[in-house]
Amino acid sequence: MNNLNEMLPFLIPLVIVQFGLLGYTIYHILTHKNYKRGNRAIWLVVTIIGMEFIGPVLYFLLGKEES
Repeated sequence: MNNLNEMLPFLIPLVIVQFGLLGYTIYHILTHKNYKRGNRAIWLVVTIIGMEFIGPVLYFLLGKEES
């Protein structure tokens, strides 16, 4: 239990950033119509299943259409 208490100052900001990135990614997917690869449904599935940074990062690298 002491290990968890020592790691909390690091874990709490990391969790906040993770959920913030996930929320922004889902918002971006739902508000845009054009994607480099795939469609809205595919990117929602990839983002939600790969919730821990991987899904959102993949979307912004491979799926986001450049303005």
